[in-house]
Amino acid sequence: MAHTVDFGTVSTAGLESSPVAAALAGLRANEARYFRNKYDHVFTVESAAEAGETVEYVSRILAEERGITIAARPLEATAFEVAGIRFAYVFYADGLAVNVLYTLEEGGKRAVGFKLSDGMEIPDELGAFKFARQKSKLAGTVRGSYFVIRNSY
Repeated sequence: MAHTVDFGTVSTAGLESSPVAAALAGLRANEARYFRNKYDHVFTVESAAEAGETVEYVSRILAEERGITIAARPLEATAFEVAGIRFAYVFYADGLAVNVLYTLEEGGKRAVGFKLSDGMEIPDELGAFKFARQKSKLAGTVRGSYFVIRNSY
């Protein structure tokens, strides 16, 4: 069952099994605040078991574009379209958040982003990426990286 992510009151609901649940909840809330402020979109998530199609979509792009398989267990996911852009997010138990930004119009931006929760180590499968740091009131220090999607999905 889908639930709305409240960025006013950060909750670990759905993320309790993560060793960095509080930091991951902050990261998830940070994303919810971004979408509310930029697009006036309410950010909702559901368990990875219920969002299998979204988890598979993100996994397929990672595998086909860069040969990456995320070792951690997915906890929650969401997919939605806003302003002509398809977004998909998967939040993993180790504190990783992977998002796909896919502009539907030809020639638009298409990328996969990685965000690491505060206190989490860089997963081995992402060791080749350089991560930039960003401060967030909700998520502490977030480290992020991305790559451009070359194929059509």
